[in-house]
Amino acid sequence: MDIKAETAARTEQVNAVIAAYLPREEGRQKTVISAMNYSVLAGGKRLRPMLMQETYRMFGGRSKVIEPFMAAIEMIHTYSLVHDDLPAMDDDEYRRGKKTTHARYGEAMGILAGDGLLNLAFETAAKAFDIEPGNANIGKALQILAGKAGIYGMLGGQCVDVESEGQAVTKETLLFIYRLKTGALLEAAMVIGALLAGATKSEQKQVELAAGELGLAFQIQDDILDMTSTTETLGKPVGSDEKNGKTTYPALFGIEASAREVERLSKSSVERLDALVVKNEFLGQLMASLAYRES
Repeated sequence: MDIKAETAARTEQVNAVIAAYLPREEGRQKTVISAMNYSVLAGGKRLRPMLMQETYRMFGGRSKVIEPFMAAIEMIHTYSLVHDDLPAMDDDEYRRGKKTTHARYGEAMGILAGDGLLNLAFETAAKAFDIEPGNANIGKALQILAGKAGIYGMLGGQCVDVESEGQAVTKETLLFIYRLKTGALLEAAMVIGALLAGATKSEQKQVELAAGELGLAFQIQDDILDMTSTTETLGKPVGSDEKNGKTTYPALFGIEASAREVERLSKSSVERLDALVVKNEFLGQLMASLAYRES
């Protein structure tokens, strides 16, 4: 399997799903809608909706009920990036090779665009009830999405991340930040995919553990790239962690040790999926390839 070609093809499919749920740029609130759409359509790997869709397919899912959740999780991910780039946070002017939302539309509209995307995400996910009105798992999926995005998930991780800037951070605190800030949404993506396809609770737990390890590997690799890559390759400023006084895994343990940890976590994550009865060759290869990504 040509993983790059397959990923590119699936990315286009995911982009079409997301675009179908974006609001039309009209009305008196057109500016904020334009800023929201600009943020989502600026590009990206579409990793979370792709992981969700492929996990859904792995467990035999065939309905379009997964699609509102695919769009919703990308909206949540994008809103977090929009707010992360704000002057009060990382103060970055470029994301995915383009001007960040606040750099193009102004700080106030950047805040509102992030707020709008978070609200739109749940409005969009709730449209799954229109597709399968009697599916009780949709309500459970909404709970997972909200929980993993909130104070006990991504938002909680960001809180500790902000409070830790400029301070000495232990490995325990750093991994807490990574598990919540990065891992939680990956867990949401894969568990929701498994849940809506009818996976058992034990299968959902195995998927959650695999996604958690993938999240740690992904974030450590992101930290490595921030230290070793270029702005042209990443599409965003490098060295931002050091600029913002953030402790990272490679800062604590070095780049070589960090690379070995990425490989270990990635391998363990894929092995957890391989232990399941159901299979998805592309999903396994996609997860493994993230350990060696360059952007």
